[in-house]
Amino acid sequence: MAVDIVIPSAGESVTQGVIAAWRKKDGEFVNRDEEVLDLETDKVTLAVAAPAAGILKRSAKEGDTVLVGAVVGSVEPSEAPSRAPITAPVAATAAAASMSAGAKASTPAPVAAPSAEGDVRATPLAKKTAEQLQVDLSKVHGTGPGGRVREQDVIHAAKPATNGTHAPAPATAVGVQGAPRAAGATREKMTMIRQRIAQRLVQAQHTAAMLTTFNEVDMGAVMDLRKQYKEEFEKKHAIGLGFMGFFVKAAAAALKSFPLVNASIVEEGGQLLIEKHGSCDIAVAVSTPKGLVVPVIRNCESLSFAGVESAIKDLAVRGRDGKLSLEEMQGGTFTITNGGIFGSLMSTPILNPPQSAILGMHAIKSRPIEFPPGSGQIALRPMMYLAVSYDHRIVDGAEAVQFLVKIKQAIEDPQRLLLGL
Repeated sequence: MAVDIVIPSAGESVTQGVIAAWRKKDGEFVNRDEEVLDLETDKVTLAVAAPAAGILKRSAKEGDTVLVGAVVGSVEPSEAPSRAPITAPVAATAAAASMSAGAKASTPAPVAAPSAEGDVRATPLAKKTAEQLQVDLSKVHGTGPGGRVREQDVIHAAKPATNGTHAPAPATAVGVQGAPRAAGATREKMTMIRQRIAQRLVQAQHTAAMLTTFNEVDMGAVMDLRKQYKEEFEKKHAIGLGFMGFFVKAAAAALKSFPLVNASIVEEGGQLLIEKHGSCDIAVAVSTPKGLVVPVIRNCESLSFAGVESAIKDLAVRGRDGKLSLEEMQGGTFTITNGGIFGSLMSTPILNPPQSAILGMHAIKSRPIEFPPGSGQIALRPMMYLAVSYDHRIVDGAEAVQFLVKIKQAIEDPQRLLLGL
């Protein structure tokens, strides 16, 4: 009896998603727990696994919006084939494709021809554009991930049919304000995650009274400490000693000294209340191909440096691979983002609602400053600009400045972290 493939729950607030891609073809053998499709929601991308070993039967297509609990396919239980023989139907299909290719050689552009569903990996928008422009997807070279055909690939393939000019845009290709698409421009649908990010960023700017304060920090002490103990630390804990671990521990110490920075504003019974958090659950922003995600490291105040570094590496790797659960990206009380890894010298980070503050790290640049402080001497030092954006409804300016100074002091004198100062 066939076993249904059911869309699993991705969290309490997630009710639907979009089938981003099928990883296996219809009729292909799959193993139990082998990932067969990617489900994209507005919060996270999930990999859905096969419930049994057998032959995959797909009943939903890429681009379909499906509800949690919906059946999108099934697996007909069977044993794994010992070899993959070429059957007569497959051989006939291959021969037909060869004849079709020969026939197309004399035509100026590929024309739509019937092909089996799943034979060509293409985005839903590419498939729709191919239908409108009468382009055979099987003859289009895909430039997307894994050779996937994108909309622009279809448009490019159709260009010869218009004597070298741009193919006409689909009649429905109209912008948000009703403006027609510019010649040569392409459009692709925003992912659900990207749409959710956009909504939250706009929400933060419309809801919070957001201000940003800046400071600079001398990274010399941390860099010297890393250089002295990096190899020994890695041998003992099997994890590298990075800069982010110092900032997470420094932020946790500062949050304990300034609890309102670690608090949130909540509404209850028509009134605004301040919710103070007992732990420092710090979200670390991770850039992924699908957008920015902010997985949370819980109870940072009680973690060791090794524990923080291990958590950072684990969340970063799984974030880029799309393996994070919704629960791992919820419940943060403070966020750290590092634009410096992309070369940013200074920025004003946007709050991550309902949090009241976010710390922005930036690129380390050598600059002349007074060093040692108060000596009157100038030295070239590795400096980083820091920024803290905060909700002025709950955090006063003086408190935000002192909070940032507390982080600066801990980074410039890392021993303070070990002594709990």
